[in-house]
Amino acid sequence: MIQSETLELLEWHRLCHHLATFAATKLGATAARHLKIPDSQTQSEQLLEQTKEIYQLESRLTTGLSFEGIQDIGDSLERAERSGVLAGQELLAIATTLAGARNLRRVIDNQENLPILTDLVADLRTYPELEQEIHRCIDERAQITDRASQKLGEIRTDLRRLRSQITQKLQNILQAKSGAVQEQLITQRSDRFVIPVKAPQKDAIPGIVHDTSTSGATLYVEPNSVVPLGNQLRQIIRREQAEEETIRRILTEQVAAVKPDLERLLAIATTLDLATARSRYSFWLGANPPRFIQREDREIITLRNLRHPLLVWQQQHEQGQPVVPVDLLISPQIRVVTITGPNTGGKTVTLKTLGLAALMAKVGLFVPAREPVEMPWFDKVLADIGDEQSLQQSLSTFSGHIRRISRILEALGNGDKEIPNPQSLVLLDEVGAGTDPVEGSALAIALLQYLANHAQLAIATTHFGELKALKYEDDRFENASVEFDESTLSPTYRLLWGIPGRSNALTIALRLGLKPEVVQQAKTQVGEATDEVNQVIAGLEAQRRRQETKAAEAQSLLQQAERLYKEVSAKAASLEERESSLRASQEVAVQQAIAQAKGEIAQVIRRLQKGTPTAQEAQQATNALNQIGQQYQPATPAKPKVGFMPRIGDRIRVPKLGQTAEVITAPDEDGELSVRFGLMKMTVKLEDVESLDGQKAEPVVKPKSTPAAVTPPPQNVPEIRTSQNTIDLRGKRVADAEYILDKAISEATGPVWIIHGYGTGKLRQGVHAFLQHHSRVNNYEPAEQADGGSGVTVAHIK
Repeated sequence: MIQSETLELLEWHRLCHHLATFAATKLGATAARHLKIPDSQTQSEQLLEQTKEIYQLESRLTTGLSFEGIQDIGDSLERAERSGVLAGQELLAIATTLAGARNLRRVIDNQENLPILTDLVADLRTYPELEQEIHRCIDERAQITDRASQKLGEIRTDLRRLRSQITQKLQNILQAKSGAVQEQLITQRSDRFVIPVKAPQKDAIPGIVHDTSTSGATLYVEPNSVVPLGNQLRQIIRREQAEEETIRRILTEQVAAVKPDLERLLAIATTLDLATARSRYSFWLGANPPRFIQREDREIITLRNLRHPLLVWQQQHEQGQPVVPVDLLISPQIRVVTITGPNTGGKTVTLKTLGLAALMAKVGLFVPAREPVEMPWFDKVLADIGDEQSLQQSLSTFSGHIRRISRILEALGNGDKEIPNPQSLVLLDEVGAGTDPVEGSALAIALLQYLANHAQLAIATTHFGELKALKYEDDRFENASVEFDESTLSPTYRLLWGIPGRSNALTIALRLGLKPEVVQQAKTQVGEATDEVNQVIAGLEAQRRRQETKAAEAQSLLQQAERLYKEVSAKAASLEERESSLRASQEVAVQQAIAQAKGEIAQVIRRLQKGTPTAQEAQQATNALNQIGQQYQPATPAKPKVGFMPRIGDRIRVPKLGQTAEVITAPDEDGELSVRFGLMKMTVKLEDVESLDGQKAEPVVKPKSTPAAVTPPPQNVPEIRTSQNTIDLRGKRVADAEYILDKAISEATGPVWIIHGYGTGKLRQGVHAFLQHHSRVNNYEPAEQADGGSGVTVAHIK
């Protein structure tokens, strides 16, 4: 009984009606209005998981979860089980419900990470064959279709034929007896076809009168010639009705055969709709999912910016006042909180808000508070709020409170024994009020001490100053008060923790115009001790306000620092992105420059390959290559490593040309060496080359030369095959070939191209053996593919 009283005091039914407005089906709305409160924490956690998954699912869908087609078919299922015959509209509702449930299951199955919902619809049977059979037999107007059975189709064919005959006969009578009829009209009365006949002319058309107009001037007559056809029509209509009932009976039996599965389908659809309503209502409230804590594990009850859901609804839909949130941060050792302060300060609203929050968490609703929302799971929420004065029952205010508190203590159970693990939440408004203050205060202290032993948490509002001292005697007690603005003589509805409220009655009375001498006399009666206590409390309140101001300033500075940090981070990210973009564009430009340089080098090579190149043309080509290298190569390379000396056969890099090459001749005393890259051979300076790992060459110390020294000829002519440095030995014997080779090598100043062909390979072997032992030959190798490949050998002269 006390549970029901508590729900009534907290106005739980209003919240349930608000929740019902978010349901999509009649079943869901009914379930929301009669919301069942779970008996275990496991059930509450499962309901919360359902709400979370629906919340997550609807955030992914563009139109939300649809319950279209699902109807309340519970009564129809009961009648089907009791051998009743369902009407076409009822059968059609069953078919649409099956289709709607199947669509729900399809939507849930197509989404990931919804284990609770997926498990809920896993065993859902929607019987598509039954749905198809119903739609085959019943059209969208809930009428039996001709295709429902062959017999029905034949009956309706006969009906149409007979109606056509009757209509034709009546049409002939209307034309033949046009003077006797009231108007050219064929109508029906009691399933009989009739024509309107003027009352004075009734004998002109003999027949059966089925109806008369209000004025009596018109008689609706079924002519005698049509009566036999009308009788026959009625018989066929009876056959049609019997066949339709047979069809509906067969469908009803099919429904009855799967009634348990259809009832489960309804239950699952209702559960989903209720979870969807909870999710949508929670979203509308701006609420957050709660987490159930264990206070035995030293966890703190955390409810910041907690708002009363009914006041939020009143503000949004009834133009109510803005809702002032409260903060509830209760340490794990606290069992009783006493809230003091003036009337209309928000004490009772705080009690109701906490009670509704506890109930909302139990039924799977989110709590309208800021994250994180952490609170215990209360097995019972018990409240004594308001005035239970009753003239009819001869109950005073005090008597009403005591009777209700007695029922609360009975609900807690265990008599005077301490409960090992109390889980109840008790809310008491104006505890001990309505009687002698001294006795009321004593009773209130004893009651709160009892609740500290037998309840998980008790919140009590009071005006008794003695209750404020309980905090200093027992660490399970805590004080709180509602803030009061003395300048405006009005409450701020804020809840202050750790400081008891002080009496403001005398201050308010003085400011409202009561004579000062009266107020002074009252202060004398109160005593100096009370005045000193109020001054201490006032000082504590002022200190709290100063701390709150400093905390607000610190929070503002923190937010400003966070904002500056975000701005700096954003600028740093922008600079990195810009640097990356510039680097990418530079790389593109370098690649383009390399491609262009390669193209220009290729043009130089093609010009040299045309005709017979001269030394002047080779020098021009070398100059052109040097210019290309200077144009496309970076101006200043990184710090080179010193200590590298290229040797014959080494691979080196020529930075000016952006190419790697092979060393053909070692550096001479002038620091020049010959290199080859691709088809090109050229002489470069030692300072213009480096090793592949970036080492610069050691400078060559040039020996002191005599004035008579002869300057060697230029060696920077590119090594290009010409007719002068090419020898064709094909068809020659090895001995003859050696003579020709020796003469050519002794006169050569550069590489010699020796054509020996493929043949048996003896000539090539002889040539290679001769070259291997010749003193002027540095090395030899097969020519490039364009110059003959392995059929030509290139001998490099020292």
